Amino acid sequence: MSFTTQHNSIKNGLIVLSGGLDSTTLLYDHREEIALAVTFDYGSKHNHNEIPCAQFHCRCLGIEHLIIPLSFMGQYFRSDLLLSGGEIPTGTYNEENMQATVVPFRNGIMLSIAAGLAESRNLKRIFIANHFGDHTIYPDCRASFIEPMQLAMRSGTSNQVELIAPYTQLSKDQIVALGASLGIDYASTWSCYQGGEVQCGICATCQERKEAFSQAGIIDPTTYLQ
Repeated sequence: MSFTTQHNSIKNGLIVLSGGLDSTTLLYDHREEIALAVTFDYGSKHNHNEIPCAQFHCRCLGIEHLIIPLSFMGQYFRSDLLLSGGEIPTGTYNEENMQATVVPFRNGIMLSIAAGLAESRNLKRIFIANHFGDHTIYPDCRASFIEPMQLAMRSGTSNQVELIAPYTQLSKDQIVALGASLGIDYASTWSCYQGGEVQCGICATCQERKEAFSQAGIIDPTTYLQ
């Protein structure tokens, strides 16, 4: 099954936009198709950093932006990514810190809400920016999740909403290279899981971000603590 779509001049799409590097790239990449961006405030340590970034880029592009609270996830789910969880592990991704930052079925919950919202507004497409680097870390970012979710959305909505995940087979450095070609201000995106005033530079997500810019041969505009 294909995860790509051709650009369409009709704005009938919704994007799940975190304010991070990947979803911001997708926002600009498909800006001619996107009528609505949705950010979910689910109680993560870095939601308050990401949300202003999402708002900024939507203002730049003149795209309507909604923030939908999902406080129950922060209250009842277990993950160190959440304010209710433990410390964010530092260092590169491995089996231990991989599990620590998984928010159970996060994309499944968010995409279900996005599907209902798209159907309510008669929007035809939902865009999500999962990528190849997520596959070993987050089960709800893999093709094995995206494919049945595509079928569920088409079957479960009256207007047969399509789930579009064009970065599923791309690496993060490929996404950075694409975003650079689109002229994206990556300084106004957020990756760090720590939730401080400045991105830490040492958590796994910061290290992944640094490596992506380095491998893409593009100067990283991010300010890091370390």
